[in-house]
Amino acid sequence: MSKLRIRLTAFYPDRLDYCAREIVETVKRTGGLVKGPIPLPNKTRKLTVLSSPHVDKDARDQFQSTEHRRLIIVYAGSMDTMNQIELPPEVKVTIDREIGDN
Repeated sequence: MSKLRIRLTAFYPDRLDYCAREIVETVKRTGGLVKGPIPLPNKTRKLTVLSSPHVDKDARDQFQSTEHRRLIIVYAGSMDTMNQIELPPEVKVTIDREIGDN
C-alpha cells in the first residue's frame, strides 16, 4: 500500500486550514484513507532592528513572523488526485511518497 505524506506550510492559519480541508475532502471522495490534518509546532521568527542607528541605541523595532504547519497522511491515494486540487499560492505544499507494507 502506498503512503503519501503531505506537509502544508503557510503564514495564515485560516488559508492553511482551508487547504487541508480541501485535500482531505478530495481524498475521501476518491476512496482513499486519510489521517489528519495533524497540527505541527509553529515556527516563530523574531527580528529586532535599530530604528535610529546613529542617535539612540535604545530605540528598537521588533518584528515577528509565525509559520503554521500541518501534516496529512494519505493511504492508497494517487498523485493524480493531488494534481487536480487548486490551492492558494500562499500555501507551500510538500509531498513525500513512501511505498511499503504499512
